[in-house]
Amino acid sequence: MWGVDERSGLLFSYIDIERRVPATHPLRLIRELVNGALTALDRKFEKLYSAKGRPSIAPERLIRVSLLQLLYSIRSERQLMERLDFDLLFRRFVGLGIDDAVWDHSVFSKNRDRLLAAEITQDFLGALLAEPKVKRLLSHEHFSVDGTLLEAWASMKSFRPEDGSGKPPTGGRNGERDFKKEARSNETHESTTDLDARLYRKGQSQESKLCYMGRVLMANRNGLAVLGKVTRASGTAERDAALDLVDRRRARRRLTSARTKCTMLLTSCKLSER
Repeated sequence: MWGVDERSGLLFSYIDIERRVPATHPLRLIRELVNGALTALDRKFEKLYSAKGRPSIAPERLIRVSLLQLLYSIRSERQLMERLDFDLLFRRFVGLGIDDAVWDHSVFSKNRDRLLAAEITQDFLGALLAEPKVKRLLSHEHFSVDGTLLEAWASMKSFRPEDGSGKPPTGGRNGERDFKKEARSNETHESTTDLDARLYRKGQSQESKLCYMGRVLMANRNGLAVLGKVTRASGTAERDAALDLVDRRRARRRLTSARTKCTMLLTSCKLSER
């Protein structure tokens, strides 16, 4: 029989949100691991927040929402809040009920940035790697360093000569600027809005952008991130960051022969350019 396309019009729903999410969904296991790591950070959360003032968004929920944004590649906080408003899977992972209100995207951004400024994400990664279910997946023999360019929140219009000789943009909120016949480099120019951003490109045919370099130390057995570091963009930043990540990992555990060879190779490449 052909079904009828009509709205049921029911006022109440008696199905719990737990029954809406399949028992085998990966986010169930991820949430269990995340909650274990967040429990280990309770004392650090207490030091960050004062007993006075208006209550803010719970730090545990801020971290869970940020993880969803990374896992599902949601490009903006506005879209993230919209998705959280109607997606029951997201609501369960974060810890919101069906009737709970979703935060304004600007309020979420301010609270999250305040939490990230306290470097709590590094502590969270360490607590997550210490979880027994995660720890047994880590490899202590083979690893690799991977990285990418992180585009800075700075406009190319802000990249001006350090001596102040460059022409400023035209009037208006987003004025234009003429770059013709102007040789720009990191030695003579800098961004007026982000002093640490550097002009860099991936290859000869690629566009130059103001950016940073992000590096991650990966355990090869299961492709899990162990350590991370963000540096200024330069021709030697990748090798410098790789050596630093290796040294930090070696301080925690004895370095195997494979890691020693990697360190020697990176060191020889670094010295050959001097």
